[in-house]
Amino acid sequence: MSLLLTVIASTLLAGLAMPLGAIIARFEKVGNEWIELEFRHSVMAFGGGALLSAVALVLVPEGIAHLNPLPACIWFMVGGLSFMALDIYLNKIDTPATQLAAMLSDFIPESIALGAAFATGSNNAFLLAALIALQNVPEGFNAYRELNASSAYKPQKIIIMFCLMAVLGPIAAMCGYLWLSESPEIIAAVMLFASGGILYSIFQDLAPQVKLEKRWAPPMGAVFGFCLGMLGLMLTSP
Repeated sequence: MSLLLTVIASTLLAGLAMPLGAIIARFEKVGNEWIELEFRHSVMAFGGGALLSAVALVLVPEGIAHLNPLPACIWFMVGGLSFMALDIYLNKIDTPATQLAAMLSDFIPESIALGAAFATGSNNAFLLAALIALQNVPEGFNAYRELNASSAYKPQKIIIMFCLMAVLGPIAAMCGYLWLSESPEIIAAVMLFASGGILYSIFQDLAPQVKLEKRWAPPMGAVFGFCLGMLGLMLTSP
């Protein structure tokens, strides 16, 4: 029971980093336009670094440990393609919630993986929880600014909505903890799916030198390149 409470508390705290990022965005006016611009770009860069570290240090190493090279690469590419399809769809319907959808799309599978990591006694469980929290702060920051740009969303409503979404983390983590801890292959697939999607999001939304307006193929180049590196590691490792 104490371990289950740890899972719930860890994922809830990681999820509450989303409204924390929104609160920072709510009061981020610093009076100097240049400093404010630098701050926003620094937050985005921090988010990209946290996301990349989650992929490279935890999700991919844990995922490839339980899958053969071909299925591992397939799940990784499917994750990237799924996030690309979601991105294209959101652009077509012209919704102001692109960042919000991206935030939830990686938070939920990461929480499932986190619950399973606690259940299997993985040493990386607390590290993964910390990385999820670190990436949720800038993601919450960016999602708030995106939603706040639309007159349909008031600041208080956005922050409350983010607080409610934080509850999805413990729910997803409990699913991983109770039902998937005995299925390492499924958890590995979830981790690699999330990794491909996160990598796509980094290069589509956070890397300005790569992104082109209404063009979705360049970020998939990053997913494909990382996938080749992952395949090479798996084929050459003993």
